[in-house]
Amino acid sequence: MHLNVADRLPDPVRPVSQPAQAAPGRLRMFSSTTEYALRAAVFLASLGGESASSERIAEATKVPPGYISKVMRDLVVARLVESQRGPNGGFTLARDPAAITVLDVVNAVTPLQRIESCPLGNPTHLNLCPLHRRLDDAIASIQDAFRKTTLAEVSTPGSRTASPQCGALTVSATMKAPAKSKKSPGKSSG
Repeated sequence: MHLNVADRLPDPVRPVSQPAQAAPGRLRMFSSTTEYALRAAVFLASLGGESASSERIAEATKVPPGYISKVMRDLVVARLVESQRGPNGGFTLARDPAAITVLDVVNAVTPLQRIESCPLGNPTHLNLCPLHRRLDDAIASIQDAFRKTTLAEVSTPGSRTASPQCGALTVSATMKAPAKSKKSPGKSSG
């Protein structure tokens, strides 16, 4: 049985698996939950205080409706979003978009984890080796960038989309993905 090196590493350094809709060959740095939470928060920031139902958020951000409910619950628990029940209810940001950082949203659903000890469990490594020190420095840089970036900076008020700059979120719903080939592995077509 062949074990991949990532199978032996603890979660903080294990690569995030690719969702089915990811383009082939693309490594995702953040979980789908993190991506979905950021889309939802940016969408709410674009509404200028107007509330939105979970269905509306799911549709606007292209997040599965069942998944958006979990994400919104996490954002409510973190006090980044408020929810109101009833016919005029929905979700709104709990604070001004300029007071909520990207790091706040990320930490609400899947906090970035720093590398604090040898991921291989080597007891002789009292300090991080050069590789893991660099990786931890990169995580620290990401945290710093996210801490300095607010939802107001990455949203467009009144746009009513998660991010007009993100082509994946503004593609017409009538467009379809190309059909997948049904060739069997190892068989040629000619």
